[in-house]
This record gives sequence, structure tokens and C-alpha cells, in this order.
Amino acid sequence: MKNAEFSGKPQNSFPTSSEDIPAALRDTPDVASKTRVHPLVWILAGLAGFIALAVISGFVFFLTSSKNTPDSQTSPTGSIPARESTSDNSVTSGNNNIDEVLNHLAYSQASEADLRPISANGRIRMRTAAAQKFQEMKKEAGNAGVILVPISGFRTVEEQQKLFFGIGAQRNQTPAQRAAVSAPPGYSEHHTGYAVDIGDGRVPATNLSTNFENTKAFKWLEANAARYGFELSFPKDNPQGVSYEPWHWRFVGDRDSLETFYKAQNIKPQLTPEK
Repeated sequence: MKNAEFSGKPQNSFPTSSEDIPAALRDTPDVASKTRVHPLVWILAGLAGFIALAVISGFVFFLTSSKNTPDSQTSPTGSIPARESTSDNSVTSGNNNIDEVLNHLAYSQASEADLRPISANGRIRMRTAAAQKFQEMKKEAGNAGVILVPISGFRTVEEQQKLFFGIGAQRNQTPAQRAAVSAPPGYSEHHTGYAVDIGDGRVPATNLSTNFENTKAFKWLEANAARYGFELSFPKDNPQGVSYEPWHWRFVGDRDSLETFYKAQNIKPQLTPEK
């Protein structure tokens, strides 16, 4: 055997042609080298699949949760989100108006331009529609021998402030005590221009007194005021807890006056026996 140092080929050289590879190795197909996939490809494929699965799962969760969210509910038309119903029983007066003080509801002050006189001296005023109906009611009552006298009509917030705090101080009344007989400023029906205090011209001693209920004027109003769009604001045991005021009437004979008072209160229709 020849020494590798003198064989004519470098000791560490590789075969240069197929003839130098043994037949058994040369005829075996190199399948592994052709089908082998680089590990990085598998990693990338797995990562892509995971991302796709996460996206699909998130989309399904979004659709499911959105159907169960109250804010996403729609009205029958499908265009306006439906409002959630509430059952707030915290208001003791039985109304849905949360803007109240000592069970008196808040009312806006009427515009001076829409006020008309209902007294001879022009000092007592009401909103135009209410003033017209009051004058008709007063005339009809007069035909029946009843004298309806307006005692007080529209009142500004400043005037109500004097009545509430000024007289309350004179009588040593707390706000809660005063609220039983007078509304706080900003919370009086007189601000609206639709309320009026009525007396009997034949018995003025009953003015602004519960004794007014015994007069012909009050009896006539009970029987006929609704024909002219007027109703008693604070009857006995009224839900607002305000003292009984048989002299205090309000006009509810048109849309604006009706909404002014009835939108602020949870009052249901009442059935009356047919006559």
C-alpha cells in the first residue's frame, strides 16, 4: 500500500466526479435532501395559523358580545338605539321629574310678551290662551250669579323668592315647613302664567283660605271649570304633599299648558262615570 504522501492526490481532497463515488451510494435516491423543509418555514406557518385563529375568535366574540349589550339594541325601525327603561322610585311625590325641591317641580318663567291682564287694574296677568279662557269662565259664572275674583296670577321668580324666604322668616318657618304652603322660587306654577288664585267676590274673607271650598264660587268651579280648561292644582291628599289649596287653579286647555304640567308628573288617565 502506498503512503498517502506519495499517492499523487492531496490527502484531504474530495471526489471530483460521479466515477469517484461508490456504486451503491450513487444509485440510492437522495429523497431526504429533496423533501426536507427548513425548520423556519414550519415556524412561520404555525405563527400565521395562530394569528388567523386569534382574529377569527376575536371577531366571533365581538359579534356575540355586541348582541348582549343594552346600548347596541335598536328600535323597531333599526335606526335609533332603544332607551333602557328605568324604575326610579326615589321620588316621593310620584312624578318622574328629578328637578324638584321639597316636592315642588321646576317651572320656566313665562315671557312678558305673552302675558295678558285678567284684572280691572291690569296688574294680574296670565298667558294669552289662559287669560282668554278665564275671562270667558268669569263671564259665564257671573251669568249664574257667581263672582269669580282673580287674586294672583303670573309671578316672577324674584317675587316668589320674597314670598318664600321673606314671609317664611317672619313666621319663623323652616324651608320644609314653608314649602307646605308656598313653592320655592323657580318651582311655582305661577311662573308659567297658567296658574291663578281665585276668590269669591261675595265673601272675600275666604280668600286664600280652605274655607273657600264652602263658597258658591268654589262649588261653581268644581262643576264647570273643566269646560274652560281649568283644574284644581292641589286637591286634598295630592301626591306632591302640598297643602290643600281650593283657591289655586291652573289652565291645561291647550297643548303647551298640558305639557307644562303633565310631562313633569306621572299622572295616569282617570275614568269618569258617563252622564
